[in-house]
Amino acid sequence: MIGATNVLIPSRSSSILSRIDPRFRLLAALALIVTAVSFSSWQPLAMLVLIAAIITGFAKPDWPRTLKMVLAMDGFILVMLIMLPFTVPGQVIFTFWDFDASYQGLFQAILIALKANAAILILIALVGGMDAILLGRGLQGIYIPAKLVTLFMFTVRYIDLLRQEYLRLRLAMRARAFVAHNNRHSWRSFGYLLGMLLVRGHDRSERILWAMKCRAYHGHMHFGSLPRLCPQDYLFAAATILFAIALIGLEVACPAMI
Repeated sequence: MIGATNVLIPSRSSSILSRIDPRFRLLAALALIVTAVSFSSWQPLAMLVLIAAIITGFAKPDWPRTLKMVLAMDGFILVMLIMLPFTVPGQVIFTFWDFDASYQGLFQAILIALKANAAILILIALVGGMDAILLGRGLQGIYIPAKLVTLFMFTVRYIDLLRQEYLRLRLAMRARAFVAHNNRHSWRSFGYLLGMLLVRGHDRSERILWAMKCRAYHGHMHFGSLPRLCPQDYLFAAATILFAIALIGLEVACPAMI
């Protein structure tokens, strides 16, 4: 039922990270992201972004799609980053159309940009190569509640199905020579597209529900047993802990310049 679709970025080939136990990869990603969010200096964040980018290279992702995801995330927060220097009070560094940009606001924008890019690169490197089954095993292995794991697995799987359904509908619209414009006809057509997507999604969910009931689904997913831990898993965990400690030491040595 849950396909072997990769969670974030499909890897082109096996990598060193793909042989690490999924529990350790999930815990490492969580630990590094929490550590990054707690930083208030740019030096450890810049180091983390650099190391995360290098690790992403070892994960052998689909680079065009990886860059597209990172740029999409940066574009999503771009407006907030641009507005921060003009909304945070502090030492004025320049004026644009009678609006004062502060050094403190610029520094906060840089910190947020570094934290966001560090988080997305860590997820791509450590979690992106996992398929849905492996991710479910890892989540169960770190004792995430079964209902939450089930909900997350359905979300991962069926968001992709809805996307495929949307692409089929868009292809049908293009086959009928539809070209989007800023007019009433285009907006009405997109409204019909959204309505058809909801209707088809509901119909498909009904079919999936009956298929699951025929297979005696009782509310829990079984992902199988996890592999035994190997020495390389413990080495990976030790390296992650040492790296986090080094980042924390760099944070202590380089106080925030605000």
